[in-house]
Amino acid sequence: MKKSIDIELLELRSHLDIRQRNDKQFVFDPIRKKLIILQPEELVRQLFLEYLIRIKKYPKNFLKVETGISVNKLQKRVDILAYDKQMNPFLLVECKAFNVDIKTETFEQISRYNISLSAPYLVVSNGIQHFCSLIDLKSENYSFAASIPDYPE
Repeated sequence: MKKSIDIELLELRSHLDIRQRNDKQFVFDPIRKKLIILQPEELVRQLFLEYLIRIKKYPKNFLKVETGISVNKLQKRVDILAYDKQMNPFLLVECKAFNVDIKTETFEQISRYNISLSAPYLVVSNGIQHFCSLIDLKSENYSFAASIPDYPE
């Protein structure tokens, strides 16, 4: 598999709004505008959101989190979906917990999700390793990108 993209997501942890309630930790999701239980995969999702917003300049109003889609008549949820200014899907992100290895199955999962979306960029991340592929929708081929794309102007 291709070498992962070098991103230090944990450096963005200080930007997360983490709160303790009784014996549980929650994080405020700036897109869904609510507190979410801070599970390992949720931490990666929130860190990646911060990366897209703060580093790559994705506008919050063009991002969706845990949004439902239909895949072969089955309801699925995508972790992060970014739209371009014309509201076309631009970037689809699948997040896994830090201790989950990124495997071929992860790429197959996000590719299935993309059948109904047709986003040109697919990203998989476990918070440590990050892979971005550029999809040629006409030829149905892909190549690995050297970095996560900035928000398109």
